[in-house]
Amino acid sequence: MKRQEAEPIDAKRLPKMLNSTEVAKALGVNPSTLSRWRAQGIGPRVYWLAKACPRYREEDVLEWLDRNVA
Repeated sequence: MKRQEAEPIDAKRLPKMLNSTEVAKALGVNPSTLSRWRAQGIGPRVYWLAKACPRYREEDVLEWLDRNVA
């Protein structure tokens, strides 16, 4: 049986992923605030790439911000 080669990933189709520092800076909060929000489940949706590697999709952060504007 012949093994099929995987198609290359089109990076343009991948969502822009932000780290905690980038998100905290964009929201004007301390990174520890963002960490606390993660623990409480009240911040933007987070994706864990590894145990200590949280990432945020730019789209999710913007949607969260729209929902939580006072």
